[in-house]
Formats: sequence, structure tokens, C-alpha cells
Amino acid sequence: MAMVATSIMSVYRWNHPRVNGRLPPGSLGLPLIGETLQFFAPNPTCDISYFVKERLNRYGSIFKTSVVGRPVVVSADPELNYYVFQHEGKLFESWYPDTFTEIFGRDNVGSLHGFMYKYLKSLVLRLYGQENLRAVLLAETDRACRDSLASWAAQPSVELKDSISAMIFDLTAKKLISYEPSKSSENMRKNFVAFIRGLISFPVEIPGTAYHACMEGRRNAMKVLKKAMRERMAKPARQCEDFFDVLIEELRRDKPVLTEAIALDLMFVLLFASFETTALALTLGVRLLAENPRVLDALTEEHQEIVSGRKDRDAGLTWAEYRSMTFTSQVTLEIARLANIVPGIFRKALQDIEFKGYTIPAGWAVMVCPPAVHLNPEIYEDPLAFNPWRWQDKADITGGTKHFMAFGGGLRFCVGTDLSKVLMATFLHRLVTKYRWRTVKGGNTIRTPGLSFPDGFHVQFFPKN
Repeated sequence: MAMVATSIMSVYRWNHPRVNGRLPPGSLGLPLIGETLQFFAPNPTCDISYFVKERLNRYGSIFKTSVVGRPVVVSADPELNYYVFQHEGKLFESWYPDTFTEIFGRDNVGSLHGFMYKYLKSLVLRLYGQENLRAVLLAETDRACRDSLASWAAQPSVELKDSISAMIFDLTAKKLISYEPSKSSENMRKNFVAFIRGLISFPVEIPGTAYHACMEGRRNAMKVLKKAMRERMAKPARQCEDFFDVLIEELRRDKPVLTEAIALDLMFVLLFASFETTALALTLGVRLLAENPRVLDALTEEHQEIVSGRKDRDAGLTWAEYRSMTFTSQVTLEIARLANIVPGIFRKALQDIEFKGYTIPAGWAVMVCPPAVHLNPEIYEDPLAFNPWRWQDKADITGGTKHFMAFGGGLRFCVGTDLSKVLMATFLHRLVTKYRWRTVKGGNTIRTPGLSFPDGFHVQFFPKN
């Protein structure tokens, strides 16, 4: 009886922590485990996860829970989300569960704050900023899309998500580390595929689990990066050829701000972020276009007008043409809204925060939940419908807003946003002007809570004319 009473008391104390104020409603679940199992439960639709939807209906747009051992305030409230983003570095700081830190590295850019974060962001913008996009990356992206689609059209069918991932990985890995799969003995992408399958999974590192495969993928990729760093550091006369060389130059300064650990974790995060998120969005986008012929017709019309205005109809895409793609921009935003690649954006309260009558205690995590905003019928009419026209006169979103957070917001607005938009626009341009396609099999989605295609999405491409 004493053990039972002790257990009941420990559960009660876990669910009723002492705070100065009124906690948001909700449950912290069982001690340590919390509601982690429910959080990771699969959701076979593009709608808000059952975990979040059920709690929104019960508790409202701000509620508490516990995931992987940490108390979390989940926000589907646009005002609170905006407040969190606008007060980073003062009232909140970037934070992710310990499992994410293990996966991305203890010195990853998401765990860094203040000057160091701003310094790394300025370095990355040398590669992904608009100047380099206009001067170099647009043409390279256009060529990659042209060549890849031609290759896929010569095959009976391709698994689209893997194919787009390979295309983007090869493109960005070449810019980051001069990686060329045909000349390398290391299959870098294979390591990242293993890594991604377990990225958002239950954190138990036992052989055979997705999380174990994820950590193995990280360890293998880091071995390659560390080996490359040693080789480059041993060649002081090496010319600067890629972004890794930029980081090496920073490490060679008399008083470097950068450390080797931070440089390696940054390279790892960039290799991951460069291809996985955009590939998922584009794969879903192709399926949505096939399911919505009116949208496909309007998109095709815009791109055919661009081609018709050229002296050479087979010329590469120009920056002026890219900037003229009004409807394409609307399509891209609508795909990003429905794809909801990032199910949650985490911050940590640096002090007790009072908001709408609730207290967020110092040290607690806040999970901004973009899908709950993007799929809110009070904000977006018929939210599950693929309707790019809803973005008319709103398509030029250069930063996060209260109602759109597909690329984050505030100080940590995604530095790769412009690259993602260029990738999506160039791919769609080549796709709708040169090809038709049909679904062979698959295409169903599942969220756990990240987006995936459990049966793949196999597509056959046919050249037009």
C-alpha cells in the first residue's frame, strides 16, 4: 500500500508542479515518459496531428504537455507564437530536446545564441544569400532540374521523393563540400537517408530501431566530414572552392571565433537542411498539382508565357524571369502551408512569462506549432484545400508572420528560405513546360509527427510534344 501511495503522490506532483501563477491547462502524463508516445503516434492525413487537435479541442490554443522528459507549453495561438519569436534572446532562447542535440551535435547552430549564432548566419548567407543565388545558384539549380527530369523521363518510373532528394543533395553537397557521387568512394547521401528515417522517432538507441539507425547515419557522416577537415587543414595553400573552405579559412585566423566542433556540426546541419525539407515539399507539391488540374493549368500558363517571351525558347532561366513568377510564388507558399514540414519550433523560457492569464515557468520549453496555425479554419478558409489564389496580393512574404511560419520567424528565420523558393520555382518551371506525368503507385502521406511517404510516390514522366 505504501508503494502505491508513493506512486500516486509522485504522479500527482509531476502533474501539479509548483509555479508562481496559473499554468496552461493540459496533462504532463506519466513521470519521465510524459505524453511522448501519444506525440509520436502516426497521423495518416495532412491535417493537424490527432495529438494536437484533440488537445486544442479540450484545452484551447495554449496547453501544457510533456515530451521526452521535459514539460512543454504547446502554442497554436498566433499571438503567442509571434511574441515568442519577437523576444528571442530576451525572454526566450532556441532550445530542442536532448535527443535533437545528440542527433544534430552539441555545437549545432540551433543550440548557439547571441553573437555566435549571428556570426554563423552571416557566413551561411554568403552561400545562400540573394547575391549568390542570382549570380551562381539559379543557373546551377536550373541545370540540375533540367538534367534530372530528362533522366527520369527515360525510366519507366521513379520514386519521386528519393529522386528529388538525390538531385538536391548532389547540388548542395557540391557547393558545401565539393562532393561528387561519381568520384567519391563515400556514399554520403546513404548516411543521411538513414539519419532522416529516425530523426523524429522515439529516442531509444537499440540496434534495429529507427533512432539507432539515425545515430549511426550521423556517426558515419561525421567521420567523412572530420576526415575531409583534417586533409584540408593539412594543405594551407589550398584554394577556396566551396563553403567548407570558407570555414577552414575562418579556423585558420589568428584568433578564430569558430571551433572545429562548431564548423563540423554546421556542415552536418547544412547538408541535412539543404535537401530533405525542400524535397518533401516538392514531392507533395507534384501530387497536389496532379490532383488539382485547375492549379496546374494556371501554373503552366504562367511558365509558357515566360518561355514564349524568350528569343531562345530552350535558354536557361534568368533572375528577371524568376522574379516575375507571381502565381508560382503563390503555389510555393500554398505547398509550404500544407506540407508543414516542421511540426514544431522549440524555444525555452528564460524567466517566468505571463501571457493571456497563463504562466510559462522559467526553464520550460515552448513548442510553436505551425500546422495548427496553417490549418486553422478561422485563419484560412477551407484550410485543407490546395488553393494558391488565397495568396493573391500576399505572395511576397520575406519573413515569418503571425499566420505563416513555414520558414520559422524572428531572429532565426530560415537562412535557406530563398534557396528553397528558387529550387521549387526552377523545378516547377522545368516540370510544367517540358513534361506530363502520371502516378504509378503510392503518394500517401503519414506524419510521425514529421511528414513522410510510407509507400513512396512512384511517378512516370513523359516529355511534352
